[in-house]
Amino acid sequence: MKVLITGAAGFIGSHLVEKFLIQGWDVVGLDNLLTGKLENIEDYFQEPNFTFIKYDVTNFLYVKGKLDLILHFACPASPVHYMKHPIHTMKVDSLGTLHALGLAKEKGARFVLASSSEVYGDPEVSPQDENYRGNVSLTGPRSVYDEAKRFSEALAMAYFRQHRVDVRIARIFNTYGPRMDPDDGRVIPTFIKQALLKEPITVFGDGTQTRSFCYIKDMVEGIYRLSTKEGISGEVFNLGNPEERTIIEVAQLIKALTSSPSPIVFKPLPQDDPKRRKPSIEKAKKILGWKPKYSLEEGLKEAMPWFRGKILGS
Repeated sequence: MKVLITGAAGFIGSHLVEKFLIQGWDVVGLDNLLTGKLENIEDYFQEPNFTFIKYDVTNFLYVKGKLDLILHFACPASPVHYMKHPIHTMKVDSLGTLHALGLAKEKGARFVLASSSEVYGDPEVSPQDENYRGNVSLTGPRSVYDEAKRFSEALAMAYFRQHRVDVRIARIFNTYGPRMDPDDGRVIPTFIKQALLKEPITVFGDGTQTRSFCYIKDMVEGIYRLSTKEGISGEVFNLGNPEERTIIEVAQLIKALTSSPSPIVFKPLPQDDPKRRKPSIEKAKKILGWKPKYSLEEGLKEAMPWFRGKILGS
């Protein structure tokens, strides 16, 4: 079995490369390295069933030979990155998705789209299930990512309905773990870096906004099950940890785990920042037999040595 993974040198993409190699698949990884890093996948370069191609999927996409599965995970995923590269973000989730879907149609391959909880915007209901249509600003600063993901979902479903491509959509909620960029602006790596460097831990707003954080090992298992299960064409699944935490709780937890003297300071809340994030994963539990195993404390403790090494060099 052969899988193509776009965004293969990214945080989640690189872990998927590892997972599919362990499961015995032939893996082709694509990444233009705009935000992905070769160091995330360099351990696999000697694997005989792994091929890496530096390539931008916004260009015409073709891979020789058969493909059984395409995982489209190429896209800047953090606010720092997608606000720095707004047009490319929209191109990779429009043109890139179009090219990847066209390749899936040609090869008769299954197609898994990495969507995001950001399609729900600043939700008016909690928890968010797959039927919730969202509350998204069409023109705000986050719209370049939010609307790109919503377009990708619509395009994928059009290919499912018109061309009968076996499409599955993963709406991924906040995920953390080794290989995250400590400078990508997301909550957990930012707090860990600030705590380890004994800098002020910056909380936006009053810290009462919530997020639900899923450890990377749990997320990869959920994506693998979604990718390999039969009979779920055209289905959308929330993947995330429903354990809801306030941002101030997360700051205090990381401060305690690192024994950091860093003070917690407060800054104005960015425009369109969601107030709540909590997935309903009942569908994934019922159909995929999946639910997270790691609590936030367990995941942070397991990931902390990697972050220490990356940030402190020790």
